[in-house]
Amino acid sequence: MKKIIIISALASLICAGNVVAQEAKSEKQANNAVKFRQSIFQLVRSNMGPLGGMAKGQIPFNEQTMEVNGQRIEQLGLMIEDYFALDTTPIDVKTGAKDSIWKNRDDFNSKAMDMVKAAQALQLVAKNKDESNYRKAIGAVGATCKACHDDYKKD
Repeated sequence: MKKIIIISALASLICAGNVVAQEAKSEKQANNAVKFRQSIFQLVRSNMGPLGGMAKGQIPFNEQTMEVNGQRIEQLGLMIEDYFALDTTPIDVKTGAKDSIWKNRDDFNSKAMDMVKAAQALQLVAKNKDESNYRKAIGAVGATCKACHDDYKKD
């Protein structure tokens, strides 16, 4: 009996990594989920703006802005998986998200984590005042955004 309990517990832990998204039950719930998701991405966008300006040479290199914005993008990236846990595809809501997000959750979540890692690397460049690599670090964050948009954002 003890072996069965241990095996069951281990199986539960193994399966916990592949949690299936819960489906939205009402239009209000789905609309709220979309509103919160869009808010996260607007905040990412607001933090990428100055970074993009630096990468293009329109704004001078500023390690403090890079570090703060990198921290914010990291934290926002960590929220993406949670805010996409609710599958809104059963409800007709206005969203820029493709339905394929919920069919490819592991890939979608992996892309969100790529953004987190790139934001962490950006912070390291800023902390080291590495002016020779800041454009590359900013570009890496932007590339993670593009990778996700290419696969999971409607045109």
